[in-house]
Amino acid sequence: MSVRVFVPGDSTACALGADQVAAALVEQARSRGLDIDLVRNGSRGLFWLEPLIEVETTAGRVAYGPVSVADVAELFDRDLLAGGEHPLALGPTEQIPYLQQQTRVNFARAGVIDPLNIDDYRRTGGFAGLDRALALSGQEIVAAIKTSGLRGRGGAAFPAGIKWQTVLDTAADQKYIVCNADEGDSGTFADRLLLEADPLQLVEGMTIAGLAVGATRGYIYVRSEYPRAFAVLRAAIALAREDGYLGPDVCGSGRAFELEARLGAGAYICGEETSLLESLEGRRGLVRAKPPLPAIQGLFGKPTVVNNVLTLASVAAILARGADWYRALGCGRSLGTLPMQLAGNIKHGGVVELPFGMSLRALIEDFGGGTASGRPVRAVQVGGPLGAYLSADELDLPLDYEAFAAQRAMLGHGGVVVFDDSVDMAEQARFAMEFCVAESCGKCTPCRIGSVRGVEVIDRIRADTQRADNLLLLKELCDTMEYGSLCAMGGLTPMPVRSAVEKFPEDFGA
Repeated sequence: MSVRVFVPGDSTACALGADQVAAALVEQARSRGLDIDLVRNGSRGLFWLEPLIEVETTAGRVAYGPVSVADVAELFDRDLLAGGEHPLALGPTEQIPYLQQQTRVNFARAGVIDPLNIDDYRRTGGFAGLDRALALSGQEIVAAIKTSGLRGRGGAAFPAGIKWQTVLDTAADQKYIVCNADEGDSGTFADRLLLEADPLQLVEGMTIAGLAVGATRGYIYVRSEYPRAFAVLRAAIALAREDGYLGPDVCGSGRAFELEARLGAGAYICGEETSLLESLEGRRGLVRAKPPLPAIQGLFGKPTVVNNVLTLASVAAILARGADWYRALGCGRSLGTLPMQLAGNIKHGGVVELPFGMSLRALIEDFGGGTASGRPVRAVQVGGPLGAYLSADELDLPLDYEAFAAQRAMLGHGGVVVFDDSVDMAEQARFAMEFCVAESCGKCTPCRIGSVRGVEVIDRIRADTQRADNLLLLKELCDTMEYGSLCAMGGLTPMPVRSAVEKFPEDFGA
């Protein structure tokens, strides 16, 4: 009887040698006359343990990691296929504290199933949300999303139900669902992990969105740096189409929804929804002036729902388990769960999905294990390269949209980048402006020119050239960029710059 052995096939695990480990497992089993069924699952999101292999035993799945090719022979010697003891043994996978203490909604199946096995997906509750949605009217589906309190997980945190209601109420002969999978923020990788570990969840969520607003076509705009995720996603779409979950007659309902994945062209600015739409239409990714909103005039001038991966993936669980169940998670107006991504100078990097409300300190210390260097935390940037820097004194801030906004910070897409006490915060402020120089679409002057001048001004401050005058000039420049830019690229670049100057003045010569 064959034993199922799981080796992640996602980008992170493969970058750390998972393909070679998988080949070594097959070779060792063959040479010993043992029968294994090798499953290339997605990662569990415990990236410091990759490649993490799991073995299905009579007592459940047992994990080992991080495993190298050199470890494979000894693992077999120690009775790997029966869950034998070994220095790399981690015990039952679900009992690893990093996993056990999470509340996984979006990532409940990540690492559990074969991402391209539709039976695995159904067996673990997949398509239950779509089944329920097919029995409801579009308005009833939209009402459920409103009741759930789901907000956009891409950064702006706009209530998803209100956006959907606008699209539903706008008359048109064609409507679209567009998924923003152009995950370009530093320290973020949750979208990629979901695309590689559980892509059918996104397919299901987008199909439900189409039923809700009367859209018959959807597009997933995938970051060009994610070739593996793109390939897995396209295969998942093909599987769903073959099984009748996509096409002109979804599940025999007489309602149509078709889906297509498109690869981006490497522009960070296409993470902004109107630039993304321009790119999807075959043009250069330039920001559009608003109004009109994409919900009214979006892709090809038609009403369009634009949400990110985690937002649309959440829809499947909300319909399957109920809006009230989802609403019971979280706190205040920040409801449900948010997958946080731990990166930077962190001991245990990975994805941590929790209900809103846990403190940033608990996330970094209890899950992340503190800094990888062992030195004290000095600064944490939350929300990507446009997010504010928080000092070590602010780590008790709860993970909540309103709490962060009150501190002139943002949760954004949930990326957390940690810095120890060796960081130069003036250099980080300069990087924020330099990043904007490189990634601005160039359409508006405050962003295009302001960021270039910002780098020059910070360089003068660091060189102690008319420091007081240049600090004042930097403040005024930040005001101009914030209030004069067309989109969040220029409008939010001042956030990390201001926070660095205000919280770490000693690095600017004070």
